[in-house]
Formats: sequence, C-alpha cells, structure tokens
Amino acid sequence: MNKPLRKTYDAGVKEYRSTYWEPDYAVKETDILAVFKVIPQAGVPREEAAAAVAAESSTGTWTTVWTDLLTDLDYYKGRAYRIEDVPGSDEAFYAFVAYPMDLFEEGSVVNVFTSLVGNVFGFKAVRSLRLEDVRFPVWFVMSCFGPPHGIQVERDKLDKYGRPLLGCTIKPKLGLSAKNYGRAVYECLRGGLDFTKDDENVNSQPFMRWRDRFLFCQEAIDKAEAETGERKGHYMNVTAPTMEEVYKRAEFARELRTPIIMSDYLTLGWAAHNSLSRWCRDNGILLHVHRAMHAVIDRNPNHGVNFRVLAKMLRLLGGDHLHSGTVVGKLEGDRAATLGWIDLMRDRLVREDRARGIFFDQDWGSMPGLLPVASGGIHVWHMPALVAIFGDDSVLQFGGGTLGHPWGNAAGAAANRVALEACVQARNEGRNLEREGRDILVEAARHSPELNIAMETWKEIRFEFDTVDKLDMRQR
Repeated sequence: MNKPLRKTYDAGVKEYRSTYWEPDYAVKETDILAVFKVIPQAGVPREEAAAAVAAESSTGTWTTVWTDLLTDLDYYKGRAYRIEDVPGSDEAFYAFVAYPMDLFEEGSVVNVFTSLVGNVFGFKAVRSLRLEDVRFPVWFVMSCFGPPHGIQVERDKLDKYGRPLLGCTIKPKLGLSAKNYGRAVYECLRGGLDFTKDDENVNSQPFMRWRDRFLFCQEAIDKAEAETGERKGHYMNVTAPTMEEVYKRAEFARELRTPIIMSDYLTLGWAAHNSLSRWCRDNGILLHVHRAMHAVIDRNPNHGVNFRVLAKMLRLLGGDHLHSGTVVGKLEGDRAATLGWIDLMRDRLVREDRARGIFFDQDWGSMPGLLPVASGGIHVWHMPALVAIFGDDSVLQFGGGTLGHPWGNAAGAAANRVALEACVQARNEGRNLEREGRDILVEAARHSPELNIAMETWKEIRFEFDTVDKLDMRQR
C-alpha cells in the first residue's frame, strides 16, 4: 500500500531535521549567512525548529514533493548549521543558517529579504522569530548599488572637514505655510547649521504643497550661503504616493540646484528607494534617508528584524545619510548596539563583536560608507556625548534643541555650533568629553550668550527611560 501524501503538521516539521539541519556544514565565503532568534512552539526541539526555519526560507515545504527529484536540492537548500543559547532566556535560541549564493538575484536586496523574512515569519512551528544579523558576501555587496556618493565625496562637495555636520528638523513638523517654513530654514542656516530638514511626514499637504516648500527653502539656502560664505542644504523630502511623483519632485529639486534630497526608505519601499538612489548618483544630488516605521519592525526583542540588518540593507540600497538614533536622546537606543550600527554604516570591514551585537565579519569591499544621523530629543548638553559617540563622520541633528531657543532659531543654531566647535577642539586637545563635558560647555558659554541661554533652558531636560531592545546579557 502506498504511503499517503497527507501528513500531520508535526510530522512535516520533523521531516526537515535530517534534510536542513547540518551541524557539520562548512560555511562558504560565497554563502549569505543569517542568524535568527527563535522561540519554538512547545514540544518542538531546537534542531527541528532551526531546520524548519532554514527550509521555509529556502527550498522546503511542509511535505515531500516529487519535483524535488528534478533538481539538485542539496545544492540549493538553506542549512541550519549552528545553534546557540540566548543569554538570559530559557526559551529562545540563536539559529545560524547558510544560504547558497544561487538562491538570490544579484544586486536584489528585495529578493534576499523576500526569502529571509518572507513566509517563515508566519510559520506555526515557531512562536516568535527575529532576524538578528546577516552576513552579505563580497560578491553580493559589489553587485548592489550602494551609497550614491559616500562620506568623502559629500565632504568634498560641501567643503566641510574635521567635524561632524550640524542639522535641524524644522518644527512644528506640520502646519506651517511654505513661506514661514522657508523663513525657519533661513534662520537656522544663517545661525550656523549646515543642514535643515523636512520631517518624515512632510510631503505635500494642503497647507504646504511640495513645490512651494521647495522654492522657499531653496531661497533660504541661497540667502544663507551668500551671508555666511558656507555651503548649506535642506533635505527636501521627495517621498510621494507614486514613483512618477517622486521623480517629478526630485527633478524639480535638481532644477533648483539644491544639494540634497530625502527619502523615507521603509515606507517608500525598497525597490523604489533603490531606484531613487541611482537617480541621485546620476544627477549629483546627495540622499538623506529617514527610517520612519523602523521601530514597528525592530523594537520587539523577540520578533521582527534588528535595526543592524535594516542599516546594512540601506547601505546596499543606497543613501548618504541614515538616522541611527542618539543613545542620549528621546528615542530608543542601546549604546553598544548603536556603536555597532555606526560602524556597519561607515567602515569597510567590521569584525564580529558580540559585545555590540555583531554576529559576523562584514566586508564591504570598495562600497563607500554613509553618515549616521543622530536625531531625536537632543540639545546642547548632549553635545559632548554625541561627539564622543559618533565622531566626526556623522550628522548631529537638533530639532527642538535649535528651534526651542528662547531667542529664536538663529540663536539656537549659534548655540549648537559653538557647543560643537568647543567639543571638537577639546577632543583634539586630548580632553575626555564625557567626563569633562560640563566644564567644556560652561567655558565656551562665557563667550557665547546664545549657548549660555540654551544651557540654562535645557539643564533639567533628560530622557532617562529603560531601553526596550537591549543586547542579550552575555553580549555585554
């Protein structure tokens, strides 16, 4: 009697074990590697859950199919090759999976993540699943487009060296007319900032259509540049309902000769953002990237995708700036993890470092890096820590910490600039910014009434909440 094709679900899970669980597998340099944090359903052994994840994200399905005989399944399948305990958890474990290179289309981040975070995240054999890290081999990195310009080209275009760049998000983010919005931009830029920014949800609302905003903002840039002798910019958000409209707005920004535009890469879509990135390189325009929606994906410590993976993804898709959190501001951000994200954005070779949540060596080949952007609830008292954490190759972006100055936007910008330059000088003199930061700022404020008032205004403002998405205990 023939064996029936129908099987119980448990039998289907167990079937994966012998096929997709290979603890002796020798990882290849060409493999894409992934590590998942897995909490299996009760009664499902770790090896079977890990094998099921490898199968569902590569070539497997819930039963044996006769078409398996029509290909070399052993060549194409994903392999769960290692399991580790998650420190501090009795139910979660790390599952390491290797995927052969031929499973993926060259240069397609979309294709890779359709596999890695596709159906498998709804798989009943696991209660929760989180993609913690991915190792992209050099062959895949170099098949991707990458940042349109990169850090050094941006510095050369702006003629700014030796310090972090300063930015400001215009507030209130919604409700201003285009003319008043442009006025706020001008005051910030003339006061000493390098950039101002549209917030993530500033698109083309009835009170401020995009074309009017672009015109008034470019007028503000031109006027501030003429008065200060410095290059300035405003991140004109071209995110729109359709790609035809995105390109229409980007083309208009190019006609205005603006130096930088902006995209919300997660809500716009990965393929759409990749196309915009290519357009920016072809047209010599810098691309600032906001991560709106990221916490929906990355904040739950047991389910979703860690931000380090989203940061790697953006470097592959292309962007010259990416928001990374601040550690010290109002938004979520573990310090050690954030330092790992920063290195993944900027460095050419990042070594495995579990203390910062990095599970694999990541070689970026000749792909340029991008600038991490510290943004979210920061003010002048945070400046010593920000310079110490982020270093020179970064954008320190204040919103309320500029616009909330009692004397107005220009004074707030001047306070930011004086605080930044004082901290950079002190660091270059060998002083410890985080230990001596208060003294450095107080000394600088003796010669800057704008900084003095800013320090007085925000001296009691802190955001001391527990971090939700912490690194696992042993990684510290």
